[in-house]
Amino acid sequence: MSRKTPVPAHVPVRSLYGRVLGGLFLSAALLLPGDFSFVPGAAEGAAASSAKGSSTRAKAGSTKASAGRKSTAKKSVRKKATAKKRTTRGKRRARAPRNPNGVNARAALVIDARTGEILFDKNSGTQMPIASLTKLMTAMVLIESKPDFSRRVMVTREDLAGSGRTQLRNGEVVTMRDLLHLALLSSDNAATKALVRNSDLAPEEFLARMNRKAQVMGLHQTRFVEFTGLSEQNVSTATEYAQILKLAGNEPLIQHVSTLPDYTFRGSKGNHHIVNTNRLCRYGVFDVRGGKTGFINEAGYCLATWVSTRTRDVISVVLGAPSNSARFAETRRLIDRWSVAPVAKGAS
Repeated sequence: MSRKTPVPAHVPVRSLYGRVLGGLFLSAALLLPGDFSFVPGAAEGAAASSAKGSSTRAKAGSTKASAGRKSTAKKSVRKKATAKKRTTRGKRRARAPRNPNGVNARAALVIDARTGEILFDKNSGTQMPIASLTKLMTAMVLIESKPDFSRRVMVTREDLAGSGRTQLRNGEVVTMRDLLHLALLSSDNAATKALVRNSDLAPEEFLARMNRKAQVMGLHQTRFVEFTGLSEQNVSTATEYAQILKLAGNEPLIQHVSTLPDYTFRGSKGNHHIVNTNRLCRYGVFDVRGGKTGFINEAGYCLATWVSTRTRDVISVVLGAPSNSARFAETRRLIDRWSVAPVAKGAS
C-alpha cells in the first residue's frame, strides 16, 4: 500500500498579492533617499506639530486681539479722565465767586478830590505795605528841604546795592532833577537813595521828617522805615494814602514830573530814556494830576491816581491787586464808574 504525499493547503490569491505588493513597497521605501519613513507614531507627531503651530498662531492672534482690546480700553479711560477734568474745571469756574464790585485788590478807595466824599470803599482802613507809593512822601520831604535840582551828583555803589533794576551806573554823574524823574517815573530805587544822600539832611533826619509829616497830617496808621518802599514795614491805608496823594498832587513839581509819559536825559555815561510806570499817564485816556505805582511781594501791585474828568476830580487808591495789569484795569473801571455816576447813598 503506497503512502500519499500531503498536499499543501490552498493559499488564497488575495493574500499572496498582498504579500508581494507589501514587499515591493517596503523595498521602494528603503531605496528612496530622505526622511521618508513609516516609523510608528510619525504621523501623530506631524499632526501634533501641525496642531501645535495652529495653537501657537491662535494664541498669538488671541494675545494680539487682547492687547488691542486693552489699548482701546486704556484710550477710553484716558478720554473719560480728560473729559472729567474738563468738566471739573468747568464746574470750578462756574462755582468761582464773582466779586460784585469788580475789584479783586485787597483794598480800594475812590473819593471826590474836591469834597473828600467817599464814592467807593473796600477795606480802606486796613493797614498794609504800600511799596513804592512811599516815594511820594520822600519827594515831598525832599522838595521842602529846597535842594538845588540843577546840581550834578555822582551815583555810588551804595546807591546801587540791593536797589533792583536801574539805568544808572556806578560813578555816573547826573543832576538832582534827573534823579527825581527816575524816582517818580520809573520808580528807581537807586535814584531815590541818591536823592536822599545828596539832600542837605542826614538820612535819620530825613526819615524822621517823613514820619513827622504823616503825623501832622493825622495819618496815624502810616509809618516809614526807609525811603524807597522796598521794606514791607512801610505801611499805610487806602484812606490815608489818598490824603498823601492829594497833598503831593498839589505840589507843582511833583504833579509835573509824576504825570509825564516819558523822559529823556543825558548822564555822564550815556543817554537815558525812561517811561512812566503809571500806564494811565502814557495812554492819554485821562487827565492825570498825580499818581504813583508800587510793588513788592508783601504789598502786591499798588496804584494811586488823581484824575480830573469833565464831571469831577477823583482820587483812586488800589492796594494789593493780584497783577500789574489788574491794578490798572480795576483803577480804570472805578474811575469810569465813579467819575461820572451820581453818588448813591450807602454806596460801597
